[in-house]
Amino acid sequence: MSKPPKNKGGRPPHDPPEGKRTEVAALASFGIKEEDIARYIGVAIMTLRKHYAEELFRGRISANAKVAQSLYKNATTRGPGQTTAQIFWLKTRAGWKEPPREVSGPGGAPITTVDLSKATPEQLNALEAIFGPLAGGSGDDDGGAPGGEGEESA
Repeated sequence: MSKPPKNKGGRPPHDPPEGKRTEVAALASFGIKEEDIARYIGVAIMTLRKHYAEELFRGRISANAKVAQSLYKNATTRGPGQTTAQIFWLKTRAGWKEPPREVSGPGGAPITTVDLSKATPEQLNALEAIFGPLAGGSGDDDGGAPGGEGEESA
């Protein structure tokens, strides 16, 4: 006597209909996250990745191509955002990078600051005479107020 066939149990294998493939590719091309696509079409994330891998890949490439085309246009034509687009392109595509800069005091210590709130008007005027030209101002841009530009008038 032969044994009855084993009950495999579980869900039947997923068989993606053609319309779903097109829909997944479109959603991926809009930059929708895989988790959201899986939930939208009613499958588990692993099922989505297993049965729709090509559509997800093509969708991502399509989305990246659209953004790259737009970025390239912004970087190569005059207009607002041109410089930002050029810098982004050169950093991500041409390997450019900004040199590291230390934003601390010597040896990594905190930057020292001086509290000028207790300085006399003579001391503040002397400092403004020294540092005013370095700031690009005329040295008297605050109407003679001892606190300089940063202090609000009463």
